[in-house]
Amino acid sequence: MGTYVAKLIRREPAAGDTMAFFFERPAGFEFVAGQSMDLTLIDPPQTDAEGDTRTFSLASAPDEPHLMFATRMRDTAFKRTLKTLPLGTGISLEGPSGSMTLHREAKRPAVMLAGGIGITPFRSMIFQAVKSAAGPRLYLFYSNRFPEVAAFLSELQQVAGQHPRFSLIATMTNMGESRVAWNGATGFIDQEMLAKSVDALANALYYIAGPPAMVTAMQGILERAGVGEEDINSEGFSGY
Repeated sequence: MGTYVAKLIRREPAAGDTMAFFFERPAGFEFVAGQSMDLTLIDPPQTDAEGDTRTFSLASAPDEPHLMFATRMRDTAFKRTLKTLPLGTGISLEGPSGSMTLHREAKRPAVMLAGGIGITPFRSMIFQAVKSAAGPRLYLFYSNRFPEVAAFLSELQQVAGQHPRFSLIATMTNMGESRVAWNGATGFIDQEMLAKSVDALANALYYIAGPPAMVTAMQGILERAGVGEEDINSEGFSGY
């Protein structure tokens, strides 16, 4: 791990109330897809009890030129400041850290279960993995309330259409709130949904990221399907 100061290059909507923030990449900085960093505001104009530091997964792949983070824009001092930070302003980055990284055992599929903003480490992992001819078969089950709030959905759909080793199963749990048509899956991720796409569930390795309640629910589903605890890598995104 190291500590760096990087300038904010740009920010843009990722979906609904989610924003993506792009920072310059420090010279010599390296990370593994799926890892995270601590972001600390430098002399922010406002603060609150939650403090000036947040941990974010790197949503960018290791070979992309900039470091990209994405987050739901809650009304906190940290996120209000981040949203209005002048371009070119420096922010402190510490890391990388974390073990939410993709295995290399090609014989065992990688099944990623994402809820909401939990998609960020998986975007990094998928964009890196599909550039190699080797590696495991990839499945991403991506749950959101409705399409308009599903960050990176369109680019993930594009990647799935170009790479036969990667399958995207996006599902919406509350289409009553949506204003767009949706022809994909609906409902929560469950064992039946998993079994329709993944042969021999107990043979795969699993990665879970999302709200803590979603992570707990997915762990229970996998355990009931006969998946061993050692084959599940999970990360809860609380307070996002």
